[in-house]
Amino acid sequence: MIRFLHMIAITALIASAVYAYSIKYETLFYSEKVAKLKSQAQRERDAIAVLQAEWQLLNRPDRLQAAAERHLDLQPMAIQQLARLSDLPNRQAREDGIGRKLEALGILEPTATPKDKSAEARTPTTQTPKR
Repeated sequence: MIRFLHMIAITALIASAVYAYSIKYETLFYSEKVAKLKSQAQRERDAIAVLQAEWQLLNRPDRLQAAAERHLDLQPMAIQQLARLSDLPNRQAREDGIGRKLEALGILEPTATPKDKSAEARTPTTQTPKR
């Protein structure tokens, strides 16, 4: 009986040693994996820093201006190209096309739409302020 207990104790000791070594090697495996991921992340950060430096070099205003002058046939703006807001035509009044068709069919009574109103029908509160 004592031999049997000794065998169980030795087997438990060997099993615990195997379990400890398996934990040790699993820990080493994951620590190497973490180290590889950290080095890969650092390489990616370095690559991003290089790309940012290249972008800043390429995006300099003086370099862009020189490239525009060299490759684009741009002309300076002429004074005739500028327009004042008062030179632009007024917006056309929108007409209710569906309502006009229904009125023509006799379904609706004729109503006054913005197109029917004349410019003299404005009240002082609806006039646009002069600049």
